[in-house]
Amino acid sequence: MNQVRSWAFAFLAGLLAISLAGCGNSRYVPVSGVVTVNGQPYRNAYVQFQPMATADNPTPGRASIGHTDDKGRFTLKTDDGHDGAVVGKHRVRITTKYSKALKGYEVWNPELNKAEKAAADPIPPEWNYESKQEFEVPAGGTAKANFDIVTKKS
Repeated sequence: MNQVRSWAFAFLAGLLAISLAGCGNSRYVPVSGVVTVNGQPYRNAYVQFQPMATADNPTPGRASIGHTDDKGRFTLKTDDGHDGAVVGKHRVRITTKYSKALKGYEVWNPELNKAEKAAADPIPPEWNYESKQEFEVPAGGTAKANFDIVTKKS
């Protein structure tokens, strides 16, 4: 009888492990959107969503990142390869791609149809390293994680 119980316990434990492994991807939902700067699509930006911890959920999951295309569109993915982001509130950081070849930030010049060097990130600090921007990822995911950044005119 003990042998049957041991076998049954091992079998159930195995089923539980398989079911939990299969549910691992369900934590992530699809997230995409568009980044604009002063109303224009912004190319070559990294968009990072960092899940924010709460008292009920002190370890909410991995960050997700996307890269904007020529129309400013991005789709998030985690660093370990999962598509999307975890459900919940996120700190959002957006920064321009830094180019080692250009030795500066890679800012797209549509008139020349090429990337040019900028010494400083054109995205203001309140959107990147000093960001307080937040976005709530809904349970079903979203294709409307849109951000319009307005820069200060000098």
